[in-house]
Amino acid sequence: MNDRINIARSEQEISACYAVMAELRPHIRRDEFVPTVKRLAEVAGFRLAYLTDGEVKAVAGFRISEWLAGGKYLEVEDLVAKTGERSKGYGGELFDWLVAHARENACSQLRLVSRVSRLDAHRFYVRKGMRLEAHYFSMDI
Repeated sequence: MNDRINIARSEQEISACYAVMAELRPHIRRDEFVPTVKRLAEVAGFRLAYLTDGEVKAVAGFRISEWLAGGKYLEVEDLVAKTGERSKGYGGELFDWLVAHARENACSQLRLVSRVSRLDAHRFYVRKGMRLEAHYFSMDI
């Protein structure tokens, strides 16, 4: 068990994750963050895991889901380390925790979607043992 990584359950813990998460998701306003995370937790099983080392250094948004095509999996929606703290191992430590959490919850896979422009993130994921399996399509409506 990693005592530096926790799941944000209280409004205070969720709020403490905002500054780091806003680096990846700048469109989310501070006053919307806690209510949005709480709503997503209720309706979609969304959780925030965060790594602290005196302060929040990295945050991951994730959920456990199941599809007919692939079975039970942990989906990482967000993974970000604080600016100035990247390449210090915080993101890797949080990623490894997510993998362990997926195993503990009988998931057969860990999955994530990443923008095609995030090449540094893609190199990180490949170093962590992930592979590119699909193309993700979207359409604004």
